[in-house]
Amino acid sequence: MAGSFLIILREGLEAALIVGIILAYLTKTGNRGKSGVVWMGVGLSVLMSVLVGAAIFLTAGGLEGRSEALFEGVAMFTAAGVLTYMIFWMRKQAINIRVHLQQQLSTALESGSLTALALLAFVAVGREGIETALFMFAATKTATPAAATLGGLLGLVGAVALGYLLYRGTYRLNLRSFFNVTSVLLLLFAAGLLAHGIDEFHEAGVVPPVVDEVWNTNRILDERSTVGSFARALFGYNGNPSLVEALAYVTYLLLVGWMYFRPPTAKELTPGRASA
Repeated sequence: MAGSFLIILREGLEAALIVGIILAYLTKTGNRGKSGVVWMGVGLSVLMSVLVGAAIFLTAGGLEGRSEALFEGVAMFTAAGVLTYMIFWMRKQAINIRVHLQQQLSTALESGSLTALALLAFVAVGREGIETALFMFAATKTATPAAATLGGLLGLVGAVALGYLLYRGTYRLNLRSFFNVTSVLLLLFAAGLLAHGIDEFHEAGVVPPVVDEVWNTNRILDERSTVGSFARALFGYNGNPSLVEALAYVTYLLLVGWMYFRPPTAKELTPGRASA
């Protein structure tokens, strides 16, 4: 529940910010009447995301045994990779995303093409939606489907509410702090997905565990208990990991954590290099 809540809150707020920037620019430039086209693009992107999510779940549901373990392992690895990319992309783009979007909007408006305007909204929001569909599939494998769904719905409500308040200017949220805090939590979540993917590969016989059980802390905190399930869903807690799982989890956090928190280079700080 916690993992899906965090994912949907973060992804939903990013999508809400994008839509808010587009609508605010249209209002500012006297093109508010074209906002319906933007909402059409958003609606189509949501529909596409739902269809992609349904395809993922249906594909997984039709597999059994080794094939299912392989599919879920690949899905976990993919989700961890996309999540990591998304975290770094948002850190780099957070400052320039408004300017870049406005440049694209200006081009679309100058061309007079409503299709270009709808496509801009469709692509910008659709990326978040497809990522969310993949992450939700991964989240249901670290928590019960009911808990993951409830967490996702709560996260969606929170994202829509925050996005609306930010758009109306009635709530001042420090976005840099918000994204930094959620990025740390998502890095832990991604590390857990990576380790869980390795566990699936253990079951499929693709990756040997080397040592089946490095330690066992289930007597202290059972991963099946309420608190243990929460820690497993959000942080990837495993009471009895294999050696490969433990090494992957720690290595990911040390390497990616260092890359995220290291001081940016002069090249990265140079304006105008960002691209959405």
